[in-house]
Amino acid sequence: MSRPNQDVFAETLLTLARENRDILVVASDSRGSGKLAPFADALPDQLVEVGIAEQNLVGVAAGLASAGKIVFAVSPACFLTARAFEQIKNDVAYSDHPVKLVGISAGVSYGPLGSTHHSLHDFAALTAIHNITVVAPADNYETTAAVRAAIAWPRPLYLRLGKKPMPDLHVSETPFEIGRAIILSRGSDVTFIATGEMVAEAAAAVQLLAAQGVSCGVISMHTVKPLDHAAVLEAAAHTAAIVTVEEHSVYGGLGSQCAALLMQAGSRVRFRVMGIPDEHIVTGAQTEVFRYYGLDAIGLAAAAGQLMEEQNNTP
Repeated sequence: MSRPNQDVFAETLLTLARENRDILVVASDSRGSGKLAPFADALPDQLVEVGIAEQNLVGVAAGLASAGKIVFAVSPACFLTARAFEQIKNDVAYSDHPVKLVGISAGVSYGPLGSTHHSLHDFAALTAIHNITVVAPADNYETTAAVRAAIAWPRPLYLRLGKKPMPDLHVSETPFEIGRAIILSRGSDVTFIATGEMVAEAAAAVQLLAAQGVSCGVISMHTVKPLDHAAVLEAAAHTAAIVTVEEHSVYGGLGSQCAALLMQAGSRVRFRVMGIPDEHIVTGAQTEVFRYYGLDAIGLAAAAGQLMEEQNNTP
């Protein structure tokens, strides 16, 4: 049964923390939204509550990590990566403390609450910081695997999670490795390179296009930094067009990274970035925002079709 990734994160972390008393959670009044109430009830000595004080959250997490603890700092992504940006840069990344920063309700998960609660900047902001890894799992399987991998990850890491129930996209035998994309399917006409919850929308778009006789593939780029260059370049070499998909601004995220890579590699593949444009974002539920900006399956299929039409009309 499909469930929200942040629910799976909390349950996986509780299981691991029962086995390892060095695993700690630092929360900023986010036990409810982060589904951490069961963790607090079961392991009260392994959770630190700092209240609505994201800068303190990151500072405390860095201090605990410096003492050898395995620390997960959990807060809404919009506040964690904006209010505490300087602490992330200096206390965590510059100081090389392997804190696991967990941004919950990311992207437009908070939909009706509006732009103040959207995190459409976090990829751009954090990928610009040296010495931090950025991961956005697509489904429950990737979330579980990412949490387990984060335990042993020796460097600072940002884990981006949403609260929408996600369909299962993988079989249990799928290898998961931070920094290496997962190829869900291959196609010769269009390849969608997507991250986070947008992978499911891309996979649904592939089904729509397949019914029209279009050969499409999907890459789950769960690690936005470091980007899997080989996966992007292989897609460019074996497909006519690439569409990147992200629940993020079109500036500074997955699409920007892929575009820069392909340009520097001399690729001539048709290319389109799908994300949130530079404007005041409409207010509505996450699904309504996706539909408005063409980030649902229908919109992505239409964008891919337009890209192919441009390709066919090129002399």
